[in-house]
Amino acid sequence: MRKLASIQKIKEIEAIEGADAIEKAYVLGWQLVIRKGEFSVGDLCVYCEIDSIMPDKPEFEFVRAKGNRIKTIRLRGQISQGICFPLSVLPEGTEMTEGLDVTDILGVTKFEPPIPANLAGTVKGMFPSFIPKTDETRVQVLEKVLTAYAGTVCYVTEKLDGSSVTFYLKDGEFGVCSRNLDLAFSEDNSMWKFAIANKLEDKLKALNRNLALQGEIIGEGIQKNKYKLKGQSIYFFNIFDIDAYSYFSLQEVKALLGDLDLNMVPVLEENYLLESNVEALVAKSKLKSVLNKDTIAEGIVIRPVEEKIDRNVMQGRMSFKAINPDFLIKYDE
Repeated sequence: MRKLASIQKIKEIEAIEGADAIEKAYVLGWQLVIRKGEFSVGDLCVYCEIDSIMPDKPEFEFVRAKGNRIKTIRLRGQISQGICFPLSVLPEGTEMTEGLDVTDILGVTKFEPPIPANLAGTVKGMFPSFIPKTDETRVQVLEKVLTAYAGTVCYVTEKLDGSSVTFYLKDGEFGVCSRNLDLAFSEDNSMWKFAIANKLEDKLKALNRNLALQGEIIGEGIQKNKYKLKGQSIYFFNIFDIDAYSYFSLQEVKALLGDLDLNMVPVLEENYLLESNVEALVAKSKLKSVLNKDTIAEGIVIRPVEEKIDRNVMQGRMSFKAINPDFLIKYDE
């Protein structure tokens, strides 16, 4: 689970040229602007990440103009992602321990973009428990993971800005899911339309395996169609073996998607040696989309070429995203 609000340490503070009232601070792998003199290096604070929806309380009044949502902003030329609050915003008696998740204590919730009408549908049930959801962890909170896996051969894909979709076959039952829900059959739903047009149920049944295909649906009517596409398309990034509870490797994904005549998300690099450097990875995310050279890419996703699961380091699959800050600024995210 993502720690939207947590107790963290101010790692470093830098002056901002020409700024008298603000300075740049580093928390985890994030950079943000703080009021000058409010914190010192080594201080603990309550750090709230971007996409946090703050509760309607007087101490968070200044974010109300943006719908109580913390977004990426630019101040005096500096990218600022997140907000540091003094520990006094926490209730009396809270244990002031570095790393403590205080999301629920403060009543912070996560911003979720609205689901387009053509992707909504009749709910059959919640997202299946036998398939992991697709949300990727942001690189800024993974410094220890980067250190542990530095030098690992990885592949880099473009992160597409659309809506998550999962198609699955388990014990003969075919299903279509949005990010959080299992959807009943509907000829009006764009994801079901794709499944029908591409005969996905028949193709998966022919494999005689319990599998899930996960991808991103993009195009007209979805996230303002930043790629200027005609119609809608789905680009896949995961294939999950339900029985083995494991993901396919890069080569296995490419091979099966080729056999099924399905598109994979754009692969940017296949032999990238992972760097233990958050800033370098964020810089790597600053690129144009493969799908439209005039569109700023949302970012990148990095995974090992051969799947790694180490619950001691990452509590699951080694897979994460670096979001392009230029994308976030341009689209007010």
